[in-house]
Amino acid sequence: LQKELLKYKQEARNLQGIKDALQQRLVQQDASVLQLKQELLRANMDKEELHNQNVDLQRKVEERNRLLAEYKKELCQKDRHLQQHQSKLDEMLRQLSEASYQQVGLERELEHREALLAHCMKKEAEE
Repeated sequence: LQKELLKYKQEARNLQGIKDALQQRLVQQDASVLQLKQELLRANMDKEELHNQNVDLQRKVEERNRLLAEYKKELCQKDRHLQQHQSKLDEMLRQLSEASYQQVGLERELEHREALLAHCMKKEAEE
C-alpha cells in the first residue's frame, strides 16, 4: 500500500506540476490577450482620429474649392471688365488718332493761311 501511495503521490505531484505549468501558460496567454486588446483599442482610437482628421481635411478642401470657384468667377468678371475697358480704350485711341490727324490738317491749313496773310500784309505794305 505504501508503494502504491508513493506512486499516487508521485503521480499527484506530476499532475500538480502539469497543472501549475498549464496555469502559468494560461496566465501568459491572458496577458497576451490583454495586450492585444489594448493594442486593438489603441489602433481603433488611432483609426478614429485619422477618420476625424480626414473629415476635417475634406471639409477644408471643399471650403478651398468653394473659394477657388468664387475667385475664378471674380477673375472672369474682371476679365470681362478689362476687355470692355480695353475696347473703350481702343475706341478712344482711334478717336484720338483721328483728332490728331485732323489737328495736323488744321495746323497745315493755319500755316497756309498765315503764309497767305503774311503775303497779303507784305503786299499791302509795299503798296
